Amino acid sequence: MIDKTAIINSKAKISSNVKIGAYSVIGPNVEIGEKTDIQNHVSITGNTKIGKNNKIYPFSSIGNDPQDLKFKGEETILEIGDNNLIREYVTINPGTLGGGGITKVGSNCLFMVSSHIAHDCIVGNNVILANNVPLGGHAKVADEVIIGGNSAVQQFTRIGKSAMIGGMCGVLKDVIPYGIVHGNRSVLQGINLIGLRRKKISNQIIMELNHAYKEIFKDNNIFLNLENLNSELKESELVKDVVKFLLEDKKRPICSPF
Repeated sequence: MIDKTAIINSKAKISSNVKIGAYSVIGPNVEIGEKTDIQNHVSITGNTKIGKNNKIYPFSSIGNDPQDLKFKGEETILEIGDNNLIREYVTINPGTLGGGGITKVGSNCLFMVSSHIAHDCIVGNNVILANNVPLGGHAKVADEVIIGGNSAVQQFTRIGKSAMIGGMCGVLKDVIPYGIVHGNRSVLQGINLIGLRRKKISNQIIMELNHAYKEIFKDNNIFLNLENLNSELKESELVKDVVKFLLEDKKRPICSPF
């Protein structure tokens, strides 16, 4: 199950039933959970903890130094959950002291070829990054987000749960939960109706969210519109997520239809 050409430091913690392919290199402070499949020519280093049943494809680089000139070799962490597919040439960096010291990736994600997760990013569960998608440092991507191919997410940007980003889009501002965004530079186009229907959300709840969306983004006065939003709408299940997201960090620019 471990190829004879793989180089595994004696201090690494490798669980049972882990597969490690030819010419892969595993560093001393790496921990790998059960039934994870590491294919050939994979590099895993740093203070990296990888959960169970992940599949890591050739030429991925996991846990190497952050691409941050302020990084001077300090001890930081990378944590990856369970059941992720990490395709060829994916790079995932650990945190930096200035950003909290940890990069964290959830479970059941798909990171397609040449996608990148930078230092201090927090990525949720069931996230899909399509080919050539980089997340800048400190980005936060919530559960069930899909980001289309060749899109780029600027550092510190937040993307709310179940949002969808179209291909070839520069995401420069925070994206609300359940929003759908596309354009050369990110423009909010409405609610991710297809994603909500796939989750079998009732039409009533979707209609409430759509109504709230129209009220919040009817003009540039987003936070005033939020304050004046109908109290019954504010109690709607999905609207609560949007309201919470917007109020969590009022200083961040919000991706809007304008």
